[in-house]
Amino acid sequence: MPDGRVLNFLVMNINLNLNHSNQSVHPGKRLLLLINPGSTSTKFSLYEEDTSLFELTLNHTVEDLAGFEKITDQFHFRRDLIVWELAYRKIDLTRIAAVIGRGGLVKPIESGIYEVNDKMIEDLKTGLLGQHASNLGGLIARDIASTLPNAKAYIVDPVVVDELQPLARISGHPEIERISIFHALNHKAVARVYANSIRKKYEDLNLIIVHMGGGISIGAHRSGRVVDVNNALNGDGPFSPERSGGLPSGQLADICFSGRFSHDEIKSLITGKGGMVAYLGTNNFRDVCRMAEEGNTNATQIRDACAYQVGKEIGAMAAVLEGKVDAIILTGGMAFQESFMKKIKSMVHFIATVVVYPGEDEIKSLAFNGLLALDGKIGIKTYS
Repeated sequence: MPDGRVLNFLVMNINLNLNHSNQSVHPGKRLLLLINPGSTSTKFSLYEEDTSLFELTLNHTVEDLAGFEKITDQFHFRRDLIVWELAYRKIDLTRIAAVIGRGGLVKPIESGIYEVNDKMIEDLKTGLLGQHASNLGGLIARDIASTLPNAKAYIVDPVVVDELQPLARISGHPEIERISIFHALNHKAVARVYANSIRKKYEDLNLIIVHMGGGISIGAHRSGRVVDVNNALNGDGPFSPERSGGLPSGQLADICFSGRFSHDEIKSLITGKGGMVAYLGTNNFRDVCRMAEEGNTNATQIRDACAYQVGKEIGAMAAVLEGKVDAIILTGGMAFQESFMKKIKSMVHFIATVVVYPGEDEIKSLAFNGLLALDGKIGIKTYS
């Protein structure tokens, strides 16, 4: 596995071997490199215009990431995985027109595609609104694009897309405002996929969308805007494979001042070392479900408690939409587990039709938006 010191060598080596490329590509067509770092995986893909040439998902265990103190410390590890694959496949990098990363915790911005600039890089590195794997999307995209002759770096629909209605911002104390941090890219992507499937516009529907992965976000989509959503990163909503979700405030305050934990350790208990990994020692939801099916009563209880909390939050979002819900969409990696989906459906099917889109459509959405931007069909926005 290469490290950061051999990045330039790999790029040179790829270009020296262009005549030996094993890809079924068409000279003259643009390539788009798409990068989607998640809390427990790195997904990346190469598209030729609107056609996927390959897509890979590299899963990272707790042990893989244990040596990194901060998310940004994973930069070289994850970037080199991508560069190594491009080298192995002997990709003609001169044809890459755009490197598009999943957006991270920059300042709250409107939905859209943004070119990665110096200000964005600064905010991603410092973790303006916190540390999350999605911060690596823009950082890696900019770094790789900077080595290529014809490529620019972009992000699309970052996790801080903010469309909250005013009442949704009020927390209960003026010192704390509720903020919008959620899986915006996949929420928007599956919303449009579903709308197209019933021959309607996303903007004409009221939807409750549930993304379930390393974190869980549940949003109320009213007429194309996410008017309320739990903060899926910093301790709000259901617990997930590695996040605590909402915790009783008084008990959390007691832990904070118990002297047992530092500030950073408390942050880790909330995000990274909370949820299922704290209860069961694994952040792999497939393993949790396997343990439950094999008769592990603790795993069964934790799995069912997660489904219970998801169902409760869906009910809350139904109230936000005043019961006018066209569909409930369940998506993300956890949606592959049928027993888990059955638990949630049993709680919420009375609200509206429940549709399941296992996995996520984020890579395809990155490619779609990138191609529209390159063709001048949508505007490229400036982060400031």
